[in-house]
Amino acid sequence: MNFDMARHCHHCGWEWTFPGQPGRSEQCLQCRSDLRVCLNCVSYDPRAAYQCRDRRAEPVSEKDRGTFCEYFEFARRAFVAGGGSQSREDAAREQLRKLLGD
Repeated sequence: MNFDMARHCHHCGWEWTFPGQPGRSEQCLQCRSDLRVCLNCVSYDPRAAYQCRDRRAEPVSEKDRGTFCEYFEFARRAFVAGGGSQSREDAAREQLRKLLGD
């Protein structure tokens, strides 16, 4: 499976190879997680207001549940196991420790 710049399940990394966007009720064929979710959208940004860069979108409280958002666009990106749980600050600290030999 090629995870580089692919559309994939935010939970397990299964690659979405079908044309178009998933519907609200479509689930990952591997782990059964919803696919049309904020965590899979190009506009999802944990640092933005309501964690969405699209100002037209209605706020969604459950980012891992199917959404009716009309602005959803399945993101193409590299899969990071664990959902990229390491924050930018933690990543910067880790790089600094490596640089300083700590």
